[in-house]
Amino acid sequence: MGLVLFPGDGDNSSPDVSWSYSGFAAFRRRLAETEGFVLSEMSGFGGERPWSEVSTALEPLLDHPDAAGDDLSPADCASILVRLETITDQWAQEGGDQLLQRQVEDARQLAGVLRHCIEKDVPLVFL
Repeated sequence: MGLVLFPGDGDNSSPDVSWSYSGFAAFRRRLAETEGFVLSEMSGFGGERPWSEVSTALEPLLDHPDAAGDDLSPADCASILVRLETITDQWAQEGGDQLLQRQVEDARQLAGVLRHCIEKDVPLVFL
């Protein structure tokens, strides 16, 4: 069982990205660490630190329920995409272990889905 992020365009041939719940959690933890904070310290993730204390374009992705919840708007997708691509390039240059390499590929796949949402002006759906 896991989750899928996909464009809300009703087209089954549109790109998507999927993770196990534990894989998505690890992916978001690494994104948060790259942004300079610990996800488990944040409200909604076991901690008490409010999201208002963190400044990141990735907040709509990081502070979102694993499945369901509100869709992310094309504008959210655009702000996430810019930062995600920068981080992906940074991770790719680091080299690293197999987990990091898998997360680079996941980030690239997510970037493709975000790009599609922006181009089609449709939301990103979590399922």
